[in-house]
This record gives sequence, C-alpha cells and structure tokens, in this order.
Amino acid sequence: MNKKSKIYVAGHKGLVGSAIWKTLLNKGYSNLIGQTIEELDLMDSHAVSRFFNQEKPEYVFLAAAKVGGIVANNTYRGQFIYENLMIQNNVIHQAYLAGVKKLLFLGSTCIYPCEAPQPMPEDCLLTSPLEYTNEPYAIAKIAGIKMCESYNLQYGTNFLSVMPTNLYGPNDNFNLETSHVLPALIRKIHLGKCLEDNNWQAIRSDLNIRPIEGVNGNSDEKTIIEKLSNYGIIAGGVEIWGSGAPMREFLWSEEMAEACVFVMENVNFDDVRGNQKEVRNTHINIGTGKEISIKNLAGLIKEIVGFKGELRFNTSKPDGTLRKLTDPSKIHKLGWHHKIEINDGIQLLYKWYLG
Repeated sequence: MNKKSKIYVAGHKGLVGSAIWKTLLNKGYSNLIGQTIEELDLMDSHAVSRFFNQEKPEYVFLAAAKVGGIVANNTYRGQFIYENLMIQNNVIHQAYLAGVKKLLFLGSTCIYPCEAPQPMPEDCLLTSPLEYTNEPYAIAKIAGIKMCESYNLQYGTNFLSVMPTNLYGPNDNFNLETSHVLPALIRKIHLGKCLEDNNWQAIRSDLNIRPIEGVNGNSDEKTIIEKLSNYGIIAGGVEIWGSGAPMREFLWSEEMAEACVFVMENVNFDDVRGNQKEVRNTHINIGTGKEISIKNLAGLIKEIVGFKGELRFNTSKPDGTLRKLTDPSKIHKLGWHHKIEINDGIQLLYKWYLG
C-alpha cells in the first residue's frame, strides 16, 4: 500500500474497524472509505456489488461482523451464522470481482476446537469439535478463512486472514446483554461502585448514554435498581457468570489494528502458504500469548474501579471453553509483537468509558 491507495475498511465504526481507521490515518493513509450500515448493508449482495463497482477500492480490511459474548452467541445462533456468512461472502467475492490487490479478513480464535492444545497453533484448526455455545459464529469464520484460501488458490488473489484473540478497547460494546466479558465486567463493577457510593448522578448518566432494555437515567430509582439487579448488580456485590476459573487472553484493540496494518503492508499469501502440497491453515493468530483467569480479571477490574463489594460467581451459568490461549509464533516470526499488558489496558479502557 502507498499513502494514497484507496482503502476500504468494512466495519469502520466497530471496535476493531475504528481502531484500524485511526491507525491508518496516524500512519499517513489519506484515501479511506467507510460506510455505515445505513449507507451500505453488507448482507445485500446487490448493494455490495454496486459499492465495489463505484468505489473500486484497492485494499480491503474486512472487520465487519455480527459479534457478541457467550449469551448472545448461544441465544441468536441463527442470526450469527447467517449474518456473518452473508457479510463475508459478499465482501470477499466482490473484492475478487473488482480486482482488489489485497484483502484482510478478520476472524476469531473461537474457530479452534474446544479441546485444542494450549497455546493454540494455527494448524489445530478442524482437528476436533468446536465449543458448542459459539459454534455457529465459529463455523462462519472458518468459512471465511477457507474462502480466502480457496480464492487465492483458484483465482490468484492475495486475501489474508488473521485471528485475533479477545479484544478490548475504545468503542467497545458495553451492552450487558451482548457484550464480551471484559467490557461487561467493567460496566457491572462500575455500576456496583456507583450503587455502593449512592452516586445516582453517575448511575443516571451511565444509563442515559447506554440504556438497559429501555431503562435510562430518567427512570425512577426502583425501576433502575430492579433492572440492575436482574444483571446481578447490587450495592453490596456483583454477580459474574460461571466459576471464574476459565483462562482468557486479551489484546488491546488498537494493537490489533497495528498488527492488521502491519500484515497488510508486509505480508502476502506466498509468505504464509509454505511449501505444502495441500495448502491449509494460512491464517495468522494475533495475540499476546498470555492469559488471566476470569476471577483474577474481575479482581483486577474491581481494584482499578475501586469497588469494595463482593464478586459472586454463579456456577449455575456456563463457563464456556476453559482455556483459549493463542500461539502467536507465526506473527512474531513475521515481525510483530504486542506492547500493552492487561493491567495498563484496563486502566486505559476504564478512563475511556468514563469519558
């Protein structure tokens, strides 16, 4: 890519897409294209075709996806597989038809088997069953990897796939029904502290920015308390799903964006296909190679937020996969390493959340 290359960031308002957009601007790329869902519905194949024919982007970051935590993945199974397949099929195929020079598809480490070796290398893909709660989403992402590989092999495209570990950062999703574990914990513990301090101004401000199921800062105290209690948030404690035992790896989203731009600038399909007769597993893990238990993560957030109440782990709720640690050896060999550790990252995100 050069600084004037026409670059399309699909999902440029999301957690990763917005970070990629910011990183590109900071590096001097000035010809960026972004479309909101109101401007371009990526599930509409005709609209996507028109967009590529009109805009003719040279490079594409495919960061658009339907995402969510364990509850959303398990509840909206049909939506997760359908919407993600439609989005990626349309964008990847139209990128091929439009002669895009390089595309970067963003997947997720949930593509790996439930009982994958730890840390998880790229070549453990499709070696045993997936974790049930996010199987539809994982299958969609695996299809995206294979679509990029297959188009490269049949059509000579230069489409790469990266698999980020659990991400967190600016513009994260703090919706308590659909968010991932880290932003959900930050919000729950923050609201728990506000109740603990009887800080109703902060509670109402929070709910005005991010209403919970129609309850906002204008609702009466009884309604707000009942709604927060439904999500396990009370003055004396915060309920957390599961035992707290699962180990998770977290990467600051802006570092993920830096890794994506690094790959786009420096890596081609020939660099990752190897000398295999049967080309497989050309995707690249993006992670830290470090993990923390959900219990310790919650304790760290509690300390940073200053919450004095109890953290209660509801063992009747599912834990999900017990470990999901990536092996980042491939990206390390290609020349990229993370820098922001989890303690510093949580402080940065909490500061961002408070505005």
